[in-house]
Amino acid sequence: MAEQGAPNDKAGKAGPVRLRDALRKARIEAADRTGVVVDLRDAEVARLEILHEALDPLFAEIPADVDLFDRGISQGDTPRLWIDSVAHVSMGRDKRIYRFTQDTRFGRILLAESREVSAMVDAITDYIARRMIEREHAMVVTPGPAAIATVPAARNKTVLTFAFGFAAGLAALFAFAVVMALRSG
Repeated sequence: MAEQGAPNDKAGKAGPVRLRDALRKARIEAADRTGVVVDLRDAEVARLEILHEALDPLFAEIPADVDLFDRGISQGDTPRLWIDSVAHVSMGRDKRIYRFTQDTRFGRILLAESREVSAMVDAITDYIARRMIEREHAMVVTPGPAAIATVPAARNKTVLTFAFGFAAGLAALFAFAVVMALRSG
């Protein structure tokens, strides 16, 4: 019975185990077992779900008015955890390595690759921060001083052109009236 007391003492010192942590550990163990067995696709989805849950605190920090990110797991031939419309996480060939990639107009680029969930969370955090900064720069566009100075000059030129055209038209009309008066008289 003394042997049974030792594990309880160690468990008491470690502190209470959260159910969420226990579920995560069970999923990792199940993903490891099924990764070796027949159903590799389920192992991929299970690992992506683990990463999906690990990203919850990060996505909770994103302001509500930022609508760049739409996270979700797609269940296609190759399961993917989408971060936004151009970036996703998929599993490597051995189904144990997370591959964070981004689609660009020049093709797909690898942003990060790791076996560790924490490393992937860090890489996705950096990606989200860069995307939010890009959004801020796109939303705040101020015209330069050259653009402001040219607008009144363009208006003045247009007004002068109109005034010159109006005066030329009046002169032509007056000349036509004089010529007609001389012919009839």
